[in-house]
Amino acid sequence: MKKIVILISGRGSNMQSILEARLPLEVAAVISNDAAAGGIATAKKHGIVTRVVDHRAHADRAAFDAALGAEIDAFKPDLIVLAGFMRILTTGFVNRYRGRLINIHPSLLPAFTGLHTHRRALEAGVKLHGCSVHFVTPELDHGPIVIQAAVPVLADDSEDTLSARVLAQEHRIYPQAVRWFCEDRLSITPHGTVTLKAVRGADGVLLSPAIDS
Repeated sequence: MKKIVILISGRGSNMQSILEARLPLEVAAVISNDAAAGGIATAKKHGIVTRVVDHRAHADRAAFDAALGAEIDAFKPDLIVLAGFMRILTTGFVNRYRGRLINIHPSLLPAFTGLHTHRRALEAGVKLHGCSVHFVTPELDHGPIVIQAAVPVLADDSEDTLSARVLAQEHRIYPQAVRWFCEDRLSITPHGTVTLKAVRGADGVLLSPAIDS
């Protein structure tokens, strides 16, 4: 069974969706850069080990990333899951975990990288918005995409209503992406795209779409 470590900075709603999905994996720890993060209490309620690595206690980003990496490595995870972790990671840190570091972003990448995605989607007048799970690379919000979900942008949408509709989809697709990784079904091609191994039934029949238990 594979082990994951989840990194959070706030309430950890995507973390909670992963915990409640009861996936075939071990959540070895939840680590936050903020001792006041609401998600720490949620993790403890689920019986998950929690740690805090406060970025403010370190001289610079590289020093923080080194301390964070040491904490992560103590749990020997197969996958590191960024679930609302609001720190830009150094290239060295990202390369250290390349291929086993994933993130969820509230837009249909490569559109609207960075912050304030819902506001920018409304200002741009797009008709579809959504969220993406991707492998993390040194270029911010540009890693290979695992799965996306799209929602319509309604004429009377505000940032709050659009955000809530997208968040509901985040809670659907992030556990799915984590499951696929832990089932060894994801591969990154030489072209930097992600392929998903198909599921075959016990009799060798190809199932499409895949049926996840």
